[in-house]
Amino acid sequence: MKRSRFTEEQIIAMLKEQEAGMPTADVCRKHGVSSATFYKYKAKYGGLEVSDARRLRALEDENGKLKKLLAEAMLDNAILKDVAAKKW
Repeated sequence: MKRSRFTEEQIIAMLKEQEAGMPTADVCRKHGVSSATFYKYKAKYGGLEVSDARRLRALEDENGKLKKLLAEAMLDNAILKDVAAKKW
């Protein structure tokens, strides 16, 4: 997945500028993002504070690691079942 060139703190700062009354087009132009990207950020980070965004990132990372561990465990389980089913 492509990494954003902005940190969560920078994205939240952009959203706060728009909430403070600056037009969306001006915020997008100032930071060099498209309006579609801005609204995607708003959908994901809208209403979050910086600490909430950091916690969200940590939870997403942990969730990814747990999914990987589960997939590996299920693969090991399937291999063991396959070996046990064969008659030697």
